[in-house]
Amino acid sequence: MAAARPRVDWRERLRCFLPGIWLGLLAGVAFIATPAPFATLATADAGRVVRHVFSIEAPASLAFGVLLLMLERRAGVERHAATGASQFTAEMMLVLGALFCTVLGHYGMQPLMEQARTGTGNLEFGKLHLASTALFGLKGLFVLALAWKATR
Repeated sequence: MAAARPRVDWRERLRCFLPGIWLGLLAGVAFIATPAPFATLATADAGRVVRHVFSIEAPASLAFGVLLLMLERRAGVERHAATGASQFTAEMMLVLGALFCTVLGHYGMQPLMEQARTGTGNLEFGKLHLASTALFGLKGLFVLALAWKATR
């Protein structure tokens, strides 16, 4: 007779599943949705398309991040109750890092980039774009690490 497998809670399954979906969204944006317009449209038109893509990605990332943070928090509390281990986990830190990158990279940089594009801002568009791209890449690394940890 085979040994019974332990039953896994639906929240635990969701906590392991969501980072992979989030990573897939970020990879799709980075490698498909943003390069394609620049390969087929005039630069100004491509920029408008990509701005729209990121205006959809940022709230989706916030939703993934908040949901994962709630799931990680619950798992941390349960782990603390069972073992006395810290409620704050590396996974929580990765989610918080990804959320920080989303807020700063999109909601913080986008208005500054718009000002630079129209010539009313104090900062150069290229430098703001580089900072925004770096934050998106860092967010991708945080989510990659979270997805990697979820597979164990």
